[in-house]
Amino acid sequence: MTLLRCATLVVEDVSATCERYAEWLGYAVIESGEVPADLAAAWQAPASAGRAYAVMQPESGEAVFLRFAEGDPVAGYLPIRTYGWAATEICVTDVEAVHQRMIASPFEVIGPPRVLDGYATIKPMQVRGPDAEIVYLTEFAGSDPALALPQPKTLVDRPFIIVHASKDIAEGLAWLRDVVGLEAIEPVSIRYTMIEKSFGLSPEDKTAITTAQWPGGETFLEFDQYPAAATERPCHKGALPPGVAVVTMLHPDIARLDGHWLSAPVRREGAIYQGRMSGLLQTPEGALLEVIDAT
Repeated sequence: MTLLRCATLVVEDVSATCERYAEWLGYAVIESGEVPADLAAAWQAPASAGRAYAVMQPESGEAVFLRFAEGDPVAGYLPIRTYGWAATEICVTDVEAVHQRMIASPFEVIGPPRVLDGYATIKPMQVRGPDAEIVYLTEFAGSDPALALPQPKTLVDRPFIIVHASKDIAEGLAWLRDVVGLEAIEPVSIRYTMIEKSFGLSPEDKTAITTAQWPGGETFLEFDQYPAAATERPCHKGALPPGVAVVTMLHPDIARLDGHWLSAPVRREGAIYQGRMSGLLQTPEGALLEVIDAT
């Protein structure tokens, strides 16, 4: 079982983005409208109120969504250079077939398929979308229960991990465990080609990462230690930041979060919330983690 519910990405043109994700990734719009003022306020982004949004669901029908919210481009923003939510990782059944599809698409292939350093059964590739969003598309060669990963049902299935760029991974690890109540592995160091390319590192430079899950559930968050050259993410005043702006998760014990809320839980409707209580947390870097009561 995954507790990942949604990744919200800021895009310039919601309709155009939805068309791309429908044509090339097989996603379908299940809800659209304008961002309610109270939700924008909860996100600490009042300028995002009234802007267009759409929720898309994968072809498999899994209830893990992508939500696109309209926002103005931010001058100087470069992905994989700033702290906060860095990428959406989607599971696929055949990464080589997806690679060929992406070559023909408006998405730019920035990392062709290759086996992940230290994980022989995991084969990701990476693309950059027209809104500067970073998407990992990952195939699993066989099933490894120890990794707690999903088995995709369609060529391109659902988001299964959201990647977070950390300034201090030890602080992030403590936050995941002590505040959110997740099980997180001790950081391991791997060769991370996306970070290597973005920061001009040598192949010998390693990146520390940690992954997290609810006890007994699937892994759904990854925190990466970014180099010292990383910076705070630029953003228009009062608006959601560019890239992945909000990550939404279900939580089996929302009461444990009392005293940690950025925005206190309220009941929300729609495909993502389904009438449940939802509030906002912040990672140590200030990234927004939206939490929905899973009980």
